[in-house]
Amino acid sequence: MTGGGSWTTYASGGSVTGSGTYEVTGLVSYVLAPGTFPLPHDNIGNPADGRAGLLVVRVAYSDGSEGSLVVSCNFAGTATADVLEGVTASKGRTDFWNPAAPAPGVAGNRTAFHVID
Repeated sequence: MTGGGSWTTYASGGSVTGSGTYEVTGLVSYVLAPGTFPLPHDNIGNPADGRAGLLVVRVAYSDGSEGSLVVSCNFAGTATADVLEGVTASKGRTDFWNPAAPAPGVAGNRTAFHVID
C-alpha cells in the first residue's frame, strides 16, 4: 500500500503550529460497509466499483513522528448509522478525532472507495 500527502495543524485561533508531509507505511485494516453508491458527480472509475467502509493505515510524518490515518465512508447515509463519513488521524500522542460532517453544497469532507484491479 502506498500513498501520502501533506499535513498542517492549527491553533484554536487559526495560526499554523506545524506542517509537513506524510507517507503511508502499511495497511492496518479495511472493513467493507453496506451502502449504495450515490455519488453522481464522482468521475473516478466505474460507479459499480464504489464501496463504503473503514480503512486504517499507518503513517510516517516528515518530522519523524508516526501515527494512523482513518478513512471512513458512509454513502450519504445509505450505510448503517455506525459508519462515520470523513477522515481522522493521529500523530504521535495526539488524536485528531473530530471531523467536520459533509454539508450540502460544500465540495469537501466526503470519501469514497473504489475497487481497482
